[in-house]
Amino acid sequence: MPASKRFLPPEAVKRVARLELRARQIVEGFLSGSHRSPYFGQSVEFVQHRQYVPGDDVRHVDWKVWARQDRLVIKQYEEDTNLRCCLMVDSSESMSYGRAEMTKFEYAATLAACLALLILRQQDAVGSVLFDSKIRARVPMRTSQRHLTDVLASFENAKPANKTDLDPVFKDVMQAFPRRGFMVLISDLLGAEESSLRGIDSLRRAGHDVMVLHVLDDDELDFPFSDPTRFEGLETVEHLTCNPRSLRDGYLESLERFLDRVRRACAASKSDYLLVRTSDAPDAVLAKILSERMHAVRR
Repeated sequence: MPASKRFLPPEAVKRVARLELRARQIVEGFLSGSHRSPYFGQSVEFVQHRQYVPGDDVRHVDWKVWARQDRLVIKQYEEDTNLRCCLMVDSSESMSYGRAEMTKFEYAATLAACLALLILRQQDAVGSVLFDSKIRARVPMRTSQRHLTDVLASFENAKPANKTDLDPVFKDVMQAFPRRGFMVLISDLLGAEESSLRGIDSLRRAGHDVMVLHVLDDDELDFPFSDPTRFEGLETVEHLTCNPRSLRDGYLESLERFLDRVRRACAASKSDYLLVRTSDAPDAVLAKILSERMHAVRR
């Protein structure tokens, strides 16, 4: 199946394309666009004056202030720039769980592809990273519509494998994308909870706007098993054969504690968080979280 249809279902594209993504944090970029930059320039909106110092360009002197107050001050402006978004997609082996037509990785890649399309249609910049214990594929940030092909190709060529280790991944990402921007983490967060939460906090401390799409399969959330079952570790060689009914209550309690820790950590770092089921329609998921972000921007 062509990557464009595999990760961009037509019905999802039609609805997602109507959404508008706006970064809630201050972001920076190379081109003039519709998002605020933390840098001062000459482009859009006056912000404040500052005292003139020798070496300043006299073209920026506010001569009206000089005429009234007999002092030299420089006009400072706030320029608008495009959004710079990095899509971080988990390709560790635990993401291979699910039904053949829609594993967690397939679902995560679909969400990322829809976001990439949306961002490029806004003429903003998008790049992507596939990771497990390290970055396996990186697509640089670009604004060209044709760039979507490169992003999709990286997903198409990926095969989930290896354990998750996010400490080196987040470090590499911050070095590769040092400018403040919008980071979207799409992962099950399994096997690396502590490093995941440390990494999310480190991205926020570096000034990035962060969105976490926590993707889990319905089986992981509901634990519907009843017959004797052999459970095999996806990122370990361990396995367990048991009666699932005896484990269900304890499993669901542990799961809820895990989800609560993740929610609290994201809230503490002021990162957007959404728990996503692989049975949820991707366009509905994006509509929900992006609508919430747009309402936050308006407020």
